[in-house]
Amino acid sequence: MRKKIAIIGSGFSGIAAASVLAKSGHDVTVFEKNDQVGGRARVFREKGYLFDMGPSWYWMPDVFERYFAMFGKKPSDYYHLIQLDPGFSMFFGKDDVMDIPVPMEKIYDLFDKEENGGAEKLKRFLKEAELKYEISFKNFIYKPSESIFEFINLTTLRNLPRLDLFNSFRSHVRKYFTSERLLKLMEFPILFLGGSPENIPALYSLMNYSALVQGTWYPLGGFSKITNGMAKLAVELGVKFHFNAAVTKINTSSGKVRSLLVNGSQHDFDAVIGSSDYAHTEQLLNPGDRNYSDEYWAKKVFSPSCLIFYVGVKKKIKKLRHHNLFFDKSLQLHSDEIYKSPKWPSDPLFYICCPSKTDAHVAPDGHENLFFLMPLAPGIKDESQTRERYFSIMLKRLEQITDQEIENHIEFKKSYCLNDFKSDYNSYKGNAYGLANTLRQTAVLKPALRNKKIKNLLYCGQLSVPGPGVPPALISGQIAAEQLIKL
Repeated sequence: MRKKIAIIGSGFSGIAAASVLAKSGHDVTVFEKNDQVGGRARVFREKGYLFDMGPSWYWMPDVFERYFAMFGKKPSDYYHLIQLDPGFSMFFGKDDVMDIPVPMEKIYDLFDKEENGGAEKLKRFLKEAELKYEISFKNFIYKPSESIFEFINLTTLRNLPRLDLFNSFRSHVRKYFTSERLLKLMEFPILFLGGSPENIPALYSLMNYSALVQGTWYPLGGFSKITNGMAKLAVELGVKFHFNAAVTKINTSSGKVRSLLVNGSQHDFDAVIGSSDYAHTEQLLNPGDRNYSDEYWAKKVFSPSCLIFYVGVKKKIKKLRHHNLFFDKSLQLHSDEIYKSPKWPSDPLFYICCPSKTDAHVAPDGHENLFFLMPLAPGIKDESQTRERYFSIMLKRLEQITDQEIENHIEFKKSYCLNDFKSDYNSYKGNAYGLANTLRQTAVLKPALRNKKIKNLLYCGQLSVPGPGVPPALISGQIAAEQLIKL
């Protein structure tokens, strides 16, 4: 039966859910509180610069291929991908940079130079990581995680010890490598994409497999090309989008959603999927209809938020690549100041994306487009003077490490931090990435996709299964839609 279904939010998960439902013949409407599609993957233009506001790493290309294949399409039907070489670079100090090259043979050579027998160690590490990747995607990632029995099969049971669910990533990677530089290289995805190396299961070495073997890619024109392409596909399938349309209430009766209050007007629906921040979506319900209490969310371990600066520079900057990780300080200290004793970091690590190294469309000729990102504990105090102090720290480190003056060439600068995540995305504690992928917050232990009291209300996005990051969000929307179709 054709149903009238609403999606709250137009991020990756929301567009994915809408498209899967429309393909199944349903009448789907997406309500987006902001003025454009994409959620955290929004974009803005200023002084000839095109700034991606959120995601900048394109990993797990097979997830995107699988998504578009559901509709008989390919990513290349909507955007053009190029593989970055180097995929990314790590700066350990002045004139001390490690480029992660293409192809794999060069990566093996790099590991051999860093550590005796490094190539063979990496091959063994990646063989295990590939197995984890394949098993996870075949047996875990695309499951709704409503019961532990979803994951029990011969393949999983046979390989359970090799999945390393009960070992920490930190101990796992140290079984293979001793070089501090290689350890930082292998651990960085954990810090930037969802946790601390000592409390994240070693299962997530699958991220290293994607980073090193599948490679790092870039959609020409920026990440908005992906969400715009997804939205175009959704419209082709019949999905309707409404922007500047804030949902302020989910009305229920007799255990079902009946309507949404949007900008003061009531709209009736047969079912709803909330792809907006899960904790916020729950606040749109009467207290008795919610899955979780305020105390539940307060006890959860969140991935980092971040301080971002979008910067336009009137010169070309030497020595920078597309993706640049400044790891000249302690990873352990910064991680502790996110997870163990939340505070503004003493000596931060940070990341700079310079897409103008790859894409001439994102900055005026001869200029650079810079995206500074510093991981940060969610829920701490966010003040403008603090933001500026940390921008000064990052800029000075950039100038010192790359041996050039940049500050006097800055013609545009805009910051984005916890308060902005809260106001723009209703983000709990100003989180940027979602829940940390700790063992106690994995699969069936994550917030449920289905409302337990309201039959026709489901959730998707980074605070639910399968977890934080763009590919998991994309998958989350698919799973939620498939579950709703079964109702």
